[in-house]
Amino acid sequence: MKLKLPCQIRLVFCAFSLSTALIGHAQSSATNLWKVDLHGYDADSSPAIAEDGTIYQATFAGRIFAITTDGEVKWTFSAGSEIKSSPAIAADGTIYFGSRDRKFYAVDTAGRRKWAFPTGGWVDSSPAIGADGTIYFGSWDTNFYALNPDGSQKWKFATGGIVISSPAIGADGTVYFGSHDKKFYALKPDGKLAWYFTAGGPIVSSPAIHVDGTVYFTSTDGNLYALKPDGTERWRLHTGGATESSPVLDADGNIYLSVNEQTFSAGNDGKKRWSSGNALLVDVAPAVTADGTIYYAAPWRKLAAFKQDGTWLWNAELTDNITGSPAIGGNGMVYAPDGKNLLALAITNGSPLAKSSWPMFRANPQHTGRVREAK
Repeated sequence: MKLKLPCQIRLVFCAFSLSTALIGHAQSSATNLWKVDLHGYDADSSPAIAEDGTIYQATFAGRIFAITTDGEVKWTFSAGSEIKSSPAIAADGTIYFGSRDRKFYAVDTAGRRKWAFPTGGWVDSSPAIGADGTIYFGSWDTNFYALNPDGSQKWKFATGGIVISSPAIGADGTVYFGSHDKKFYALKPDGKLAWYFTAGGPIVSSPAIHVDGTVYFTSTDGNLYALKPDGTERWRLHTGGATESSPVLDADGNIYLSVNEQTFSAGNDGKKRWSSGNALLVDVAPAVTADGTIYYAAPWRKLAAFKQDGTWLWNAELTDNITGSPAIGGNGMVYAPDGKNLLALAITNGSPLAKSSWPMFRANPQHTGRVREAK
């Protein structure tokens, strides 16, 4: 289904410099090149960026917006209910996402529905796409699904709780995800259980995978876990609070996430590196760039930039709080929803994504949830 918005509400240009505070960075600043009015629809999912630069943003009112690099709305697609799932983009450009109408959707690059797969519950889990095109996601019906690109079911795996956690795919095709049953699962590509690990609380965040196969995830028990590829525990670190933030990694293997009132970093040895207190709960994943800058969604309408050692660089004053994990384009552009709008921020002396295996939410701009080769 393809819907057009009236031109007067499709786009609001905002080519002005945002107020920034600068510390120890070569005259860095953020300029809001444009913002797209999401027509009053809250957006708390992360935007995905296609190879051609098109940005796809979901809203809680059940719409997907397709937006050009110039901030022009190409089309919108309406699902039957709210969307919390962040979209993922396949190699052929197909956009996949779940909805609270209990369906999982495939939409083509023109905004037309290719198919919809029914499940027995809400689909808040963001999909992952395997190298062979298989699509993986979880549902509130307690099942984890694998679908073929034509929308047919490949297999499903039953867990003991709802599955909100978004899956991650390792280099060998192993699929990792968590469940409200407090278990973290590793499934083989054929859907058979490789192993599971029991945490102290439900797992709602998406895992991150290092190039050595170590898998990182958080639990509502307040711990950040590191597991070996065989499922044995490498270490756990109590972060100081429950979090829904998914971890990301820099090129050195350091880990970054948001924990309640703090931006937080740990080393790959399981020791806390630093944290910086905030004044409001923000649980969206940060993003790491090639020059070592880490972008956090900070409270009180800010995008905050830090160095790898925790030194604060600057804040960009926004029109509202960032509500979804920021995405970094190949040109270093930062895209993030502030609830009612999608913002496009140009960073002076900005940098593209870090050359790490998991530098942002869902690993890469297309949100495939598949471990990246650190080139």
